Amino acid sequence: MVAWIGKAGRGAGLAAVTTGLPSGAIAAENLAPPSYLGGSEPEVVWGLLIGGLVVASFMCAIALWATSMLRKQRRAQRRKNMLVDSVLNKLQQGVVIADASGRIVFCNDRYLEMYRLTRAEVPRGLHGRELLTLRRARGMLDVSNDDFYRNAGLPGGYVSELPDGRCIQVKFSRLANGGTIATHDDCSELRRVTRELSTTKQFLESVIDNIPVCVAAKTIDDGRYILANRAFETLSGLSRDRIIGSTADDLYPPRSAANIREADRSALQSSAGSDTSELTVEIGQGERVLASNRVVARNERGEPEFLIALFEDVTNRRALSIELEKTKRFLELVIDNIPVALTVQNTADGRYVLANRGAEIIFNRRREDATGLTTAEIFNTKEARLIAERDELAIRKGGLVVEEHPISTAGGLRLFVTRRMTVTDEADQAHYLIKTHVDVTDRRQTEARMAHMAYHDGLTDLPNRDAFLKSLTQMIEACDNAVDEFAVLSVDLDGLKEINDVFGHAIGDKLLVEVARRIEWAARGGVVARLSGDEFGLIIDGPQPAAARELASMVAKALVPGFVIDGKTVRIGVTTGIALFPANGTDAASLLANAGAALFRAKAKARGSVTVFEPEMDMQIRDRRVLHQDLSNAIRNGEMSLYYQPQASSTKRVGNNDIVGFEALTRWRHPTRGFVPPSEFIPLAEESGLIVELGEWILREACRQAASWARPLQVAVNLSPAQFLNTDLVAFVHGVLLQTGLEPGRLELEITEGVLIDDFDRGLSLLRRLKALGVRVSMDDFGSGYSSLTYLQAFPFDKIKIDRAFIMNLGRNPQSAAIVRAVIGLGHGLGVTLVAEGVETQDQLDFLVDEACDAVQGYLIGKPAPIDQYRWLVGLDPLEDSAPARAREAG
Repeated sequence: MVAWIGKAGRGAGLAAVTTGLPSGAIAAENLAPPSYLGGSEPEVVWGLLIGGLVVASFMCAIALWATSMLRKQRRAQRRKNMLVDSVLNKLQQGVVIADASGRIVFCNDRYLEMYRLTRAEVPRGLHGRELLTLRRARGMLDVSNDDFYRNAGLPGGYVSELPDGRCIQVKFSRLANGGTIATHDDCSELRRVTRELSTTKQFLESVIDNIPVCVAAKTIDDGRYILANRAFETLSGLSRDRIIGSTADDLYPPRSAANIREADRSALQSSAGSDTSELTVEIGQGERVLASNRVVARNERGEPEFLIALFEDVTNRRALSIELEKTKRFLELVIDNIPVALTVQNTADGRYVLANRGAEIIFNRRREDATGLTTAEIFNTKEARLIAERDELAIRKGGLVVEEHPISTAGGLRLFVTRRMTVTDEADQAHYLIKTHVDVTDRRQTEARMAHMAYHDGLTDLPNRDAFLKSLTQMIEACDNAVDEFAVLSVDLDGLKEINDVFGHAIGDKLLVEVARRIEWAARGGVVARLSGDEFGLIIDGPQPAAARELASMVAKALVPGFVIDGKTVRIGVTTGIALFPANGTDAASLLANAGAALFRAKAKARGSVTVFEPEMDMQIRDRRVLHQDLSNAIRNGEMSLYYQPQASSTKRVGNNDIVGFEALTRWRHPTRGFVPPSEFIPLAEESGLIVELGEWILREACRQAASWARPLQVAVNLSPAQFLNTDLVAFVHGVLLQTGLEPGRLELEITEGVLIDDFDRGLSLLRRLKALGVRVSMDDFGSGYSSLTYLQAFPFDKIKIDRAFIMNLGRNPQSAAIVRAVIGLGHGLGVTLVAEGVETQDQLDFLVDEACDAVQGYLIGKPAPIDQYRWLVGLDPLEDSAPARAREAG
């Protein structure tokens, strides 16, 4: 019962404590004994009092225990707060905690240190906005409060840059109780490193982007691209975003992707960790050839991690390389087949680095065996020394050096024209010496023969008129007019025409050869020349005129015994004219002309006589002057006319259909002298300059007449060298063609080498301009000049006319036949038409036909005559029909 009461008392006491006195009073009132309190019993009252005391004591004990526990909790909380403060203060970050109202409840030391604040300046309960205002006043904040809270609340936080250059990253977060916490981290070093890394990254990316070759990197595991530079983008036509993360199969057609994978595999399997190759990749609409260099990049453990590829488009380069290789082979083929020997030497050591097949004749060995050797190792000592000296001289001079020198070959000593050209490097130093060697042995022999023929008579092999005049000039130059004297003899054979008429020209020609030998013997080594058909010239020095008369006597005596020719005995005499130097002339032309005048006087006196020139013989010179005056009026007086000599295709029986054209020849009918031979007035016209006016008349008249022919045959007109020098020939020819209406292709202009001798460059230029008009150009009297071959090389003549001197001696002189044959072969080799002049016998024609001469001209074909005599050949009406026709046209 007591225990229950105690429990009840404890419960009632606890209720009282928890509910307050009024409730306790109510309870006491209900339990009070009626005798003491409203009639309650005393025992009950005391029990209640004692229970109340017990309850009160218990409550006090509870209160003391609660107080003790609260103190313990507070001490624990303080210790906990101190621990938290200690931990937060030791953080490298600044920490600020605020309650739900925004007031500061905590701020660690790092925060104060960052912003140069003291603990006193940031008391507990300071509002967060006031703290921001304080920082702004200290220059530690440069944004508004709203911006600060908004930016700091972002995931990346807000980075504030302090005046001293430090960067503070602030991150702001809300707590579950409504408060906030902000962290402040000094990221200055991180930002610096980040900027450096960013700068380095940008630099490396810029470098890679500006590398002119494609750069790509891919992972080895899955082959996906992780890097691509701008060159890769340009080549592939794909953006970098499209490339990164893709594989070769994603970017290229299957075959191209397979080629790329094979190149990757080769690099991975290579022991060196790299591979260089060429692969074909389809890009755009076509295939490109890529030159690739792949390198395997390994990690710190040495394991393959990335594959780096450098590649460039070499399609054009490869095509160019192939083209260059083709060009090289082509040039090597050309060099090997050019008809000259070509070599190239290194100037540093003199060794041959290149030689064509033609050079083997120079080396006397295969070119493969000569390459790499020096001159001293190839040629004999004497020749090697000579060649080396000339090579060194050419290198010192620079440019082109041309010379002739002999070289020993397997076929003997040959003459070569060697051209040396020095090739310099960028520093203008000699690097290579290029040499070409042309074997001119045969050419020089031919030219020597041609030169000999140009200045020697084809029949007797004596010097001709040109050579005689040259020798005469040289002798005059060597003489002193005051003391030296010599004589010129003009010797004419008496009766040669009769011998030719009686025995034939064959006997006459043989007689001339024998006469020449005896005159040479009589002259005892002096100068002897054949001036014309039956005229010889001699030069003799010594006391004059005694020496000249004695020589004339010796020549006459040498011919007295007669000659036996082909079993026939023939005799011949001589008549001689003499001119003395310096009494009868001081130049070659005057002396020869005066000797001729003396001969003319001697022949007038008697055959076999000897006459020395006398002043009264000057009448002949005056007569020439009169003839010159008459010639100057002949054109204006209508005394000149044109004759035409036909030219025919070469056939043994020339018919009308074989006629291909005519050569226009001028003739002069003098009012009192009658016909004046061209051999007289043409030289006179050339000497006086009238040849220009005469040549213009001939060209104009020939074109006018030829334009009227029904058959379009060619007409050939001779041009004098004077016409090239004194007139605008090209404009004149062009004007004549326009005036007459003659087709340019029907006009053929014949020139001699004299056109090119005086001024080669100007003459050659005029010839080219003439040919540009469409006219044909031929070389007349080929073989009579020294430089004919040179001119043939310089200008593409349409036709070559073989000089009549060679044709005349066909069948009588083997040399003439050989020369004619050589000229025909030369012409055919050059693609030039050959025309033989002076064809007078069937034998001559047969020879020319057999030798494939293209065309012939001469008395056998037709003599020069007015065109009326060849009307039927040019398609004109017969003369008897032409007069009525003209009458009808006039009426």
